[in-house]
Amino acid sequence: MSMGDKIKNAAEEAVGKAKEVTGKVTGNEELEARGQAEQAKANVKQAGVYVTETVNTVID
Repeated sequence: MSMGDKIKNAAEEAVGKAKEVTGKVTGNEELEARGQAEQAKANVKQAGVYVTETVNTVID
């Protein structure tokens, strides 16, 4: 995986956090939940990047 994937995942997580905070501030539970879901999705993707990198390191 590339550095670009890591940056993209971090950006997706930041957008999710912004939505979560906006939802909390405005009392919009749906937006808050959507933000939390986007953060979780980005974290799973990021974990996949790290697993792939670890496996590649072990194989090399």
